[in-house]
Amino acid sequence: MSLPQDATHARPHSLTDLFVSFTLLALQGFGGVLAVVQRELVERKRWLTQEEFIEDWAVAQVMPGPNVVNLSMMIGGRYFGLPGALSALAGMLAVPLVVVILLAMLHSHYAGHPGVDGALRGMAAVAAGMIGAAGLRLSTALARHPLPLAWGVALAALAFVLVALVRVPLLYVLFGVGGLGCILTYRRLKQ
Repeated sequence: MSLPQDATHARPHSLTDLFVSFTLLALQGFGGVLAVVQRELVERKRWLTQEEFIEDWAVAQVMPGPNVVNLSMMIGGRYFGLPGALSALAGMLAVPLVVVILLAMLHSHYAGHPGVDGALRGMAAVAAGMIGAAGLRLSTALARHPLPLAWGVALAALAFVLVALVRVPLLYVLFGVGGLGCILTYRRLKQ
């Protein structure tokens, strides 16, 4: 991954900036981090363009581990090498880990209260809405993709059917349908 060449790109000022930025990002992203990550890194901080974000997010999704943790290490590594990757990783995990431990202690004490169950359901609905909104915002990049939209929809539908209905293991679908998508895109680019 090379450093962005576009003059509109900003960049993290230091390892501390990376750590603080990813800590704040992680603290905002309980349950629905995609929308928060896209807004922070593309729209607010301008560390990535929309296209770079989509490409990096796709790579982060196929790597083992949580998507946003993978993305944070990719961005940290892009700007500051290994120290940047480790700083971004620490930002994603350190303070949120403490918060989760404290929340787990609180939950174990108040788990029987009916308000806790309702609050958790409400947070899940909000997270689902944020993910849907981010998906719509990111869909604008599909217009510039080499594959026609109908092909992309067909590949997505095929992946859904294979995973959700036929129950094919995700790894096989990822390599099969994802590989088919890569081959089709490559062929379209060569034309």
